Amino acid sequence: MEEGTLKSPSNCAGTVGADYGDPDPFQWDTREDCQVRQILDRVADKWSLLVIALLDNRRLRFTELRREIDGVSQRMLTVTLRQLERDGLVERTVHPVVPPRVEYELTPLGGTLHATIRSLVTWTEAHQGEIAAARSDYDERERERERERESAGVPKSS
Repeated sequence: MEEGTLKSPSNCAGTVGADYGDPDPFQWDTREDCQVRQILDRVADKWSLLVIALLDNRRLRFTELRREIDGVSQRMLTVTLRQLERDGLVERTVHPVVPPRVEYELTPLGGTLHATIRSLVTWTEAHQGEIAAARSDYDERERERERERESAGVPKSS
């Protein structure tokens, strides 16, 4: 067990926070065998987020999902769906017809995750103007720093 980590193997997500007495949710465990880290890696990747959002309250076929998700390759969508199915978030139904028809839908567990994703999207929509302004301010400060470095004869940073 690494120094400062919690003793429970089921809760390897954080370290004890200073003066809080509770696990610090911002200190994610970096060990590859940490279940919390693995789950967060899975559900927070861009393809999983999009699949979960698209499957909210509906079933879609593979080709429909692929058509809706701009930029996803067939292989990446296949891998993503398999991982989500393995994690119990997506259910795959094969209909015994020729050619076979396969549909995907969220499980009840996947539906609970969708609610969390919806909150994240709502927050993003509410604050996108502030984020755009912050990005613009940052970019302007960086351009000004670069001009100052150039006028001081400091070579461009790569």
